[in-house]
Amino acid sequence: MPSVEGHWIEVADRVLVRRHSELDLSVGLVLGDGGCLVVDTRGDARQGAELAAEVRRITPDPWTVVITHSHFDHSFGTGAFLDCPVWAHEACRGDLVANGCAARDTWARWYRDQGRDDIADDIAGTEIALPDRLVSSGGELVAGGRRVVLAHFGPGHSGNDLVVHVPDADVVFAGDLVENGAPPDYEDAAPLAWPAALDGLLGLPGTTAATTVVPGHGDPVGRGFVVAQRAEIAAVADLCRRVASGELDREHAVRLSPYPRETTLTALDRVS
Repeated sequence: MPSVEGHWIEVADRVLVRRHSELDLSVGLVLGDGGCLVVDTRGDARQGAELAAEVRRITPDPWTVVITHSHFDHSFGTGAFLDCPVWAHEACRGDLVANGCAARDTWARWYRDQGRDDIADDIAGTEIALPDRLVSSGGELVAGGRRVVLAHFGPGHSGNDLVVHVPDADVVFAGDLVENGAPPDYEDAAPLAWPAALDGLLGLPGTTAATTVVPGHGDPVGRGFVVAQRAEIAAVADLCRRVASGELDREHAVRLSPYPRETTLTALDRVS
């Protein structure tokens, strides 16, 4: 599929994706009649305001927001869109309440250590907005007359991953359950459960061989990409089990892993 860097592309009927160079983040916009849905809001108040301005270049319609998970790069820009309904998994709100301020400090410090004081200042000055429309296993909403299905298939990349399915367009926003262009991020993950979460995504009713899947980072992909990545994530889960049971040592697991050393060790640390 074509790159979406720096501009919106329409991946299906009135479903747009915008990819940002910062962290290679992909966000979504679903246009309807008299309303729209924004999928993820970027990583700080300034980035959120920039995204809101870009949405306004496309449509003046009222927006609804859905957050795919609580990590800062997907959720800290939400304040720019208020006052509006903000949908998320119930554990997303819980994580933002419990850990949002610490994550803000951590990432502000990380950017400052990289010599990027502008972004560090933006993150440090961001007030974390909380979702107010919460789902557990899943739910539905209507944006501009279009039905949108929200589904949580258990922990995977995080403990609060929410998949956003637009059935009439055959598009699924996967958040960071799917990663394109870099290995999956295991820092906050449940490695043993992640394959089952992807099984749930792949089994969404109404999806087809032609379904477009939008990762949280990188260009949109097809179903075949997700199937292949699910196999890799399952292989890592198996290595985690074998190390935890004492069957393998960590260095042997690293050699067998489909992912780089650092990624694999992070996954192993989440289990052992």
